[in-house]
Formats: sequence, structure tokens, C-alpha cells
Amino acid sequence: MTDAVALTADLIRCPSVTPANAGAIEVLEQVLSDAGFSCHRADRGGIANLYARWGDKGHPRTFGFNGHTDVVPPGDPADWTHGPFSAELRDGWLWGRGATDMKSGVAAFAAAAVDFVRDTPPDGAVVLAITGDEEGDADHGTRALLDWMDANGEAMSACLVGEPTSPERLGDMMKIGRRGSMTAFFTATGVQGHSAYPHRAKNPVPALARLIDRLSSHVLDEGTAHFDPSTLAATTFDVGNPATNVIPAACRATVNIRFNDSHTSASLTDWLRAEADRVAAETGVEIAMRVKVSGESFLTPPGPLSDLVAAAIEAETGITPDLSTTGGTSDARFIKDHCPVVEFGLVGKTMHQVDERVEVAQIEALKRIYGRILRDYFA
Repeated sequence: MTDAVALTADLIRCPSVTPANAGAIEVLEQVLSDAGFSCHRADRGGIANLYARWGDKGHPRTFGFNGHTDVVPPGDPADWTHGPFSAELRDGWLWGRGATDMKSGVAAFAAAAVDFVRDTPPDGAVVLAITGDEEGDADHGTRALLDWMDANGEAMSACLVGEPTSPERLGDMMKIGRRGSMTAFFTATGVQGHSAYPHRAKNPVPALARLIDRLSSHVLDEGTAHFDPSTLAATTFDVGNPATNVIPAACRATVNIRFNDSHTSASLTDWLRAEADRVAAETGVEIAMRVKVSGESFLTPPGPLSDLVAAAIEAETGITPDLSTTGGTSDARFIKDHCPVVEFGLVGKTMHQVDERVEVAQIEALKRIYGRILRDYFA
């Protein structure tokens, strides 16, 4: 049996802070190659990506797993009880950056896939698409893998992303979709002047404050069947004016929107632009806007794939998972255009924290769940 805990530890010892690979992809490539997987590198933009397939290319029943080996920075190593890349095993816990998010998930599905194809070679194919660029801009990670797959005639029929999804207990939640995410950057430009003579200036600060207040006060929606209400948060308001007697020429503000399936980034961009234009007309202050879209809202409707995963979770844990769309973005936002996708993984309480750690028993249970999913899919 492939030891998912030992494999997790091997991955943690690779200090693969985005965009560094630090040998993590090679660790997996060796394990999968030895098990008969056909391994291909889909590196792009300095990012290491691995595509591994067992079985025939293009088989109509191809189950895929997706995950990442890159991690966020550990902060000051002196703040850690055990070194962030030590993979210390103490009292049933494995410590280190990536222990939860998500080297354990990658190790669990890799170990489950290896054991599955060795024990019961399926009529079909198993794919592992593993990236080193999920915690960063994600321009050259799973996107690069999907582009490589398209260029080489590779495809998945269904995919499970192994991100940590369980809030309290392993098995209590899986993701069947995600909210969209976008950020709008505003720059208001007026006319600089002396604060004692405001009539000779055009102050951009009240104009931009008016816009941000209107945006923040607006109710985007009341939620939908599978999504919570959309949210807009003002995250910065910057003037950078060191003088108390000068009306500044410009100021800037940023808002972030997490939106459900009532909206698209295009419809929200139109609304933001209309509100900015309205305030500009009211105040005479020019307001420029730039938008960055991290991902669109999407939903994999409850059905065969979510039923398959939920049944395996319940069989192994006794827990019926909630079908959720909460949380931030993940690489599922790219995969949803390729095939049906859901997410399931560990309890994520310590992810991105100092002293990130995972219970060894959780890794072993997660491997069993992933193995059962494969057996049931190909049964």
C-alpha cells in the first residue's frame, strides 16, 4: 500500500513557496511513473506542472484529480513550534507548510490512484493534473495544464479537486461550485488647490467617497438556490497627501466583489462603470476604473458526480456532507469549462497559519475516501 502520510511528508520537505517548485513535482512524478502512469510536464512561465495518466488516452471514462504543490510563505520560521518545512511528526500530527493546503490532499489522491490501478486496473483512465501555481496568480498552473491537454487530445470525464473543504470534521462539506471574484480599482482625478480656497480646486476625495459609499450600501442580491448573497467590500482608500492645507489632485480606492450566479463579471463591470459615471457627472471629477476578474461564479448541479463523492464520504466517515459553494476561489473555476468538477478534502482550520498541521488519521481517511470514489466510479 502506498503510504500517503510519508508522501505528504516528502512534499512538505520541499519548500515550494509560489512560484518555486523545490522538487515537489519531481517527487510525485517518480511515484506515479513507478506505478505505470504516463507522465508529462506542462511547465509554463517558470511554473512546474505535471500531467499523469494511467490508461488509454481519450477513454470516455476518465476520472481526474486536481491539486497543487505550491504553498504560501511561512512567515518567520522562529514563530513555528516545528520548522515550517521539517514535516515533523508528533503525537499523531504532521506539521509544516502545506500540511493542510494542500500537499496532504495531493498525496492522498496520488496514493489512492496508485493503489487502485495496481489492485484493480479499471476499464478507463485515471488522470492527475498537479500544478505549482495555485496560490499565486494562477496564470500558468491549471490553466497551462488544460491548455496542454487540449493541444494533446487529453481529457477528463469528471474531476475532483482535493482542496481542504471540511470546516469542522472530515466529511462535513464538499464544494459543488464557487462564487465569482473580481476587483475594481478606481482613480478619481480633480484639481489640486489650497484648502483655504476650495472654490479654486476640484476635490476628488468627496467624489470617490460618495462612489464607494453607494457601492458598499447597495444590495447586490438576496442569494440564490445554491449561493449566499453576493458581497462587495471596500478594501482600500488612498490619498497619500502629507499636507493638511492642500486639496489633492487624485485619490484611489479598491473594492472586491464575491458574486453568485445572479451575476457575471461583465454585468457587474457595467454596473460599476455606470455608478462611477453617475458620480462623475454629479461632481465634475473624472473617475477612471480598471477591473481584474479572478473567476466567474459556477455551479456543478447536484447529480451523478456529487452523489458519487457524497456516497463515498458517508461510507467512510458516516457523515453526509453539505453541498456548499462558500469560500474563496480555487482552480475548479478553470476546470468547470472542461468537465464536471467538485471539491473535497481535509479540515482546513490551520491552512495558511503559523503551525499549519494535519492529523495523520485524516490523511489516511482521505486516501480511503478517494480510493472508494475511484472504485465506485469504475464499478
